[in-house]
Parts: sequence; C-alpha cells; structure tokens
Amino acid sequence: MELITTTSELTEVCTRLKRHPFVTVDTEFLRETTYYPILCVAQMASPDEAVVVDAMASGIDLAPFFELMADEKVLKVFHAARQDIEIVWHRAKMVPHPIFDTQVAAMVLGYGDSISYDQLVQRITGDLLDKSHRFTDWARRPLSEAQVTYAVSDVTHLRDVYHALSADLDRRGRADWLGDEMAVLTSPETYRAEPERAWMRLRTRVRKPKELGVLIEVAAWREREAQERDVPRGRILKDDAIGDIVVQVPTTPERLASLRSLPKGFERSKLGEGIIDAVKRGLARDPKTLPRMERAKAAPNGAATVELMKVLLRMTAERHGVAAKIIATVDDLESIAADDDAEVPALSGWRRELFGEKALALKAGRLVLAIERGQVVAAERGEPSS
Repeated sequence: MELITTTSELTEVCTRLKRHPFVTVDTEFLRETTYYPILCVAQMASPDEAVVVDAMASGIDLAPFFELMADEKVLKVFHAARQDIEIVWHRAKMVPHPIFDTQVAAMVLGYGDSISYDQLVQRITGDLLDKSHRFTDWARRPLSEAQVTYAVSDVTHLRDVYHALSADLDRRGRADWLGDEMAVLTSPETYRAEPERAWMRLRTRVRKPKELGVLIEVAAWREREAQERDVPRGRILKDDAIGDIVVQVPTTPERLASLRSLPKGFERSKLGEGIIDAVKRGLARDPKTLPRMERAKAAPNGAATVELMKVLLRMTAERHGVAAKIIATVDDLESIAADDDAEVPALSGWRRELFGEKALALKAGRLVLAIERGQVVAAERGEPSS
C-alpha cells in the first residue's frame, strides 16, 4: 500500500500499472455543496500492487493518471462507474476506455438490480467490508491511516470481484451482453451537461408546446446558473418548482410570488428575475423549433398488457439469472405495448432474443402465461404449457 503525493511518484506508479492488462479504479469525492464533483482521492490496483493517490496534494499533476485512464491497452475496472467517469470527464475532458463495470456485470449474471459494492464483495469473496469511512470528509488533510486503508480495500477486493465475474461471463457466454451498457458509459454524450438539454433529465410532463418551450428555457437557465456558481442545481431551483413554473408560466413578479414551491420574497431576487426572463423566452419560442412532442399511441388494454409483460419479464429474469432492470424497464414495456417497432433496448440484440420476441408474442396472443405447480410458465397458444 502506497500513498502518492507527488507528480513524480504518480508518473512512476502509472508506468508500472500500464504493464498490466487491467487495473481496478475507484475515487473518493465531494459534491454536496458544488455542481462539479471535487476529486479528493483516486485509488488503483494491479495484480501486483495497490496505491492511493492524494488528488489534493500540493502541486500534484494528475496527467499521468488521466493518461492511464485513456490507455486502450489497459482495461479499467470500476464498480458503478458513472460518477467516477464523470469526475475524469470534468477534470480531463476524456472518458476512460476500455472499461468493465462490475455492477453491470453482476446484473447480467443475476445478482439483482444495482447491487452495492459491499454486498457484491461479500457474496463473491465472503469478506465483510468496513464501510465506516464511506461518508468521511475526504477533503480534510492529512489523510488518516484508516482512510487510506479503507480506500485501498475497495480496489484490492475489486480485483477478486472482477476475476470472478469475468470468468462467469465467459462460462455462460454473456461477455458480449455488456457491450451496449459499456458503450453508454464510455460515451462523452453521457457526461456533457449542456444547458439546452437539461430539460431532458426532468420528469416534468408537458401537454402543450408553450409548456415545453418554458420547460426548456427554465431548465437551461438553472443549469447555467448552477454551473457558473458551482452549486447543486437544487440550490438554484428545485425540480418541483420548475414543474409549477411550467404550468403557471409566471411572467411577472406578482405571479411568481403566488407559487407555493418558491420561498417568500424569491420573486424580488436576481434569481427571480432570471426565471421570469426564462419564462418569457420560452413563451416566445417558435413551436416549429421545439423538439417534437411524442404522443404514444394508445394501445388497446395497454395497462393490462404492460402488467402481463411485467410477469413475463420477472419470469424470464428468474429463469435466466439476469436482473430484470437490465433486460427492460417499465418505459420499455409501455413502448412495446403501444408499438411493435418501438426503439427500445428490449427489442434489440440479446434482450430481444431473451425477452423481446416473447413480449411481442404475448401482446399478439401467440403466447400465453399460466401457472403450473405454483410456477408461472409460458406456452405457445394452443399447445400444452412448458
């Protein structure tokens, strides 16, 4: 175990790590009070060694670390990689590649939906991890010996988890199943926080073009404010407040003051002015320039069809030992119920072979579900169930 605090030490260790086919990686960061995550510590391990990099050490240049993350000859192994990758993207404007996400691999192998790291380690190795430092202040210096030990244990156990999952994927012929998920995780589009696309992350439902225009402009305004001030989005404006603004479209301080989701006096602040201006921009947008509002075709007995597909999905997941969440989402099922050619992951690749074709057959009445000896089974219509 080694604590890296200088650029020369980091260069030497990254040179050694590049000689291996894979390295395990984890990060410790803070973002409770900021928009952008603050990288405090990065830990890495090869089969030969494990190191902890003090990313906040005075004068340290993390370029060797980012070069290793970009090295195509070295597989980077993470657990629940998205936030770790987001940090690298923010600091270096690059995405680690190639990667292996053990949480996704575990879902493909039937360990459940989004299994936590400590649970996965326990199930594979039998070891119980000490998670007492999970919420420690990683920005405080000096780092304690206990913190460094905790950080190292994450990447050393990750080696054993990776070996076990990788071997199981090969044995069951599912290594290729990770491809789509890894492609999403390694796409820069996943991490670009462009204000003009901020509305797409919100669950606010709109019914009219003018509401969509307001949603786009207000969400973009909030994103820019959060980025410029480097504070969490919710510190600028809560999601539920955006929903109220979209419906009420306040164009004056008086109308803004009537919204119960905003604090008293908010309408007189600079932020209040910004919201009103954003609402006016949204109302002024030409409907022809707005994204198309997709209206799903109403499927006959759509709700009942989705419920039947949920049963089929659960049955398929249990039978094949795959987490249901990675096969299909409820949104996927609703889309399939409305359209046989819906552009959803569940109707392409291995997911279609495993579940999608059966879902379409169930919808068309060619497949039936029945209960035999307490088990849900599927059968071709008109034939004995099996």
